[in-house]
Amino acid sequence: MATMLQALSPDRFVNSAADMIATGFRRMVSGDPDGQPEWVTQLEYGDDAGYFGAGSATWAVHGALPTLVGGVRALLMQALHPAALAGVQQHSRYEDDALGRLSGTTQWLTVVTFGDTAQADRECARVRGLHRKVKGTYPGVDGNELPYSANDSDLLRWVHVAFTDSFLATHLVWGDEIPGGADAYVREWAKAGELVGVADPPRSVAELHEQLRGFDPILRSDAASKRTVSFIRQPPLPLPARPPYALLFAGASATLPAEYRRILGLSNVSLPVIKPVVGGMLGALGAVLGRQSPSQRNARRRLSRVVADEG
Repeated sequence: MATMLQALSPDRFVNSAADMIATGFRRMVSGDPDGQPEWVTQLEYGDDAGYFGAGSATWAVHGALPTLVGGVRALLMQALHPAALAGVQQHSRYEDDALGRLSGTTQWLTVVTFGDTAQADRECARVRGLHRKVKGTYPGVDGNELPYSANDSDLLRWVHVAFTDSFLATHLVWGDEIPGGADAYVREWAKAGELVGVADPPRSVAELHEQLRGFDPILRSDAASKRTVSFIRQPPLPLPARPPYALLFAGASATLPAEYRRILGLSNVSLPVIKPVVGGMLGALGAVLGRQSPSQRNARRRLSRVVADEG
């Protein structure tokens, strides 16, 4: 009888439901049926702390749930640049397999952040190999076709600064304190840009904003960007994921500069209004997922072993 009562206890049901939600979430983000693909498992192995290590600004930002908002924000920023948008539309399966594309980006970000240097180098080599295949043309403002390549220096820079700005902006709204401050994060993550071919990436918030302003004459809205924004707003997610995703989208939109929102045709969302709502949702998700992701736990196991071996 005691065993039966234990099996029927409310706590057991709550914990089981939480485990199911956590597994389902990680399965959706990682693209792996078990929620922990091989590249996450491999983070436990290696010979060093990686390019950043525990206590770094990069670990603090990328290990926190505001990256979910930052990822959506970065996608919206990509839609501002016609060449970047053409590359996505012509060389990815984002409309047919939005979660597959998400898992590919998640893999690069996670491995470079938490992996050892050898694993991070291999992952960046994989991405550079993919970039070599991404080339084509896009319509200029005058209607003439212009060439682009994912390895173009300006295009690589745009992708880097858009990601950096998005993860930083959303963490400053919903995240905890960053070790060394915002400048430390921009300076550290410049290494990731260099690993995929970005020349002289920004190393301070001031440099980041300056480089972003340099793209202002290029950014625009057209039929392609409007379709992309519509897709980002309502991707084909599982039904239970749609309400929380709508909050992520609202938070991402609210943290964009007003001029970017105007170009993309996004409504003005009051950040003071949406901030506590998104914060509450992220807090609830954090309670389900736990304080550390499997990636962080595996990386910390590797660090403990490295420190023990050095001792």
